[in-house]
Amino acid sequence: MSKMKSVYGEPKDNYTASLKRKSVILTIWFIILTIICLLPIYILIVNATRSNSAIANGISFIPGGHLSKNIKTLFKDINYNTVFNVWIGYKNSLLITGISTVFTVFFSAMTAYGIHVYDFKLKEISYTVILLVMMVPMQVTSAGFVAFMLKLHLTDTYWPLILPAIAAPAVVYFMRSYMKSSFPLDIVEAARIDGCSEFRTFISIAIPMMKPAIAVQAIFAFIASWNNFYTPNMILVSSKFKQKTLPMMVSAIQASDKFTDYGAIYLAIALSILPIVIVYVILSKFIIAGVALGGVKE
Repeated sequence: MSKMKSVYGEPKDNYTASLKRKSVILTIWFIILTIICLLPIYILIVNATRSNSAIANGISFIPGGHLSKNIKTLFKDINYNTVFNVWIGYKNSLLITGISTVFTVFFSAMTAYGIHVYDFKLKEISYTVILLVMMVPMQVTSAGFVAFMLKLHLTDTYWPLILPAIAAPAVVYFMRSYMKSSFPLDIVEAARIDGCSEFRTFISIAIPMMKPAIAVQAIFAFIASWNNFYTPNMILVSSKFKQKTLPMMVSAIQASDKFTDYGAIYLAIALSILPIVIVYVILSKFIIAGVALGGVKE
């Protein structure tokens, strides 16, 4: 009796062995990539627990015993308190980043939905203009943006840091690409036949189906807004301490020569990335669910 063959015409035993080898190689490769990605974060956390002299002596993978001292220095030292307050930084950054992220994903999803679902004369031209805007860096328009905000008397406010998040061309591009592959128009037609309004169709049907795409873009939008130092530094011209975001505070510590305790500085940096890690952990389940859903074919 001839050996059973796989769908590719190979003997089943050879095909299984080849598949196992590929799985082992890919697993090892992904482990290496994971270590490369997580190693800087691990070293950052370790350095947050070490003393200044220990950090100056070189890299260590073993946590130190100076975490409590670094916390005391960062939170109670008068010099550090003049430029860094983690609670004020968290409050300001979370306010700006939270609203900006919601605006980015909601209005970008709505724009992508409109371009994908509706047919109108300027449909392709509108999408092309969105792609062209995506290619213009913020630095090119920053001078005009600041001048415009000065005329509107919106400097030293958070509005210029929040409202522009509504226009996110890169997110629109991603959302439309996702909808073209995973959002059939028959569902919209069925909702219209059932008497569902257009906006309710978007909220009740489109948004749940776009959860994986929204989760991915929410992570990217949150990280981009949270780490944004360039725009707040231009808009918050008076540099009031109570208005500063956390990246501005961390930058102030790193830029000044009078802050030489690297343990406290590393601790400040570690605290600044903590919300990003939490958001990723919360939204990652939607990403995994989207990948699993996309891997199932009827």
